[in-house]
Amino acid sequence: MPVPQEERQYTYADYLAWPEDERVEIIDGVPYLQVTPSPEHQEISMNLSTQISVYLKGKSCKVYAAPFSVRLTKGDEKKDEDFKIVFEPDITVVCDKSKIDKQGCKGIPDWIIEIISPTSIKHDRITKFNHYEKAGVVEYWIVEPEGKLVSVFLLQSNGRYGRPEIYTEEEKITVSIFPDLALDLSAVFPSILITEL
Repeated sequence: MPVPQEERQYTYADYLAWPEDERVEIIDGVPYLQVTPSPEHQEISMNLSTQISVYLKGKSCKVYAAPFSVRLTKGDEKKDEDFKIVFEPDITVVCDKSKIDKQGCKGIPDWIIEIISPTSIKHDRITKFNHYEKAGVVEYWIVEPEGKLVSVFLLQSNGRYGRPEIYTEEEKITVSIFPDLALDLSAVFPSILITEL
């Protein structure tokens, strides 16, 4: 949800000044508060991150779970005030270590995974999709906990994401940027959904 503030453009400098207990993303200069992830969301994130982390052990690529900031660059940013797009993807994989600094990723990650929650559907499917595509994120996954589905978008030679490959909880997904890595979705989704009392 947007943070109600006076009309102005927010930047990464504002992001750094936000209280540490508040998760915020800045999209085109507008700050958005992030809701606390549900236990189911956290379990899915942990299960995916674990499989990826085990595979990447000893390799140059690294996996990072939220909260982890990604400053998508246009190429002309020189200081914190120049960044008007700051995301906190659920899972981020970066292979170029020069993009990692003390604050997170400054540049374009190789692979991003977003786990949909009821309040993030529009941003994950439209806003973030468009920004990740435009920036050149090679592989973008959208995970749907309720339907136990994963949509995989791959950047094509024309700079656009092609039609998604959609996988169910019984399948394995071969990762395009790591052809010898197949993530087992049967070990990702919780077997029992947590319901409200």
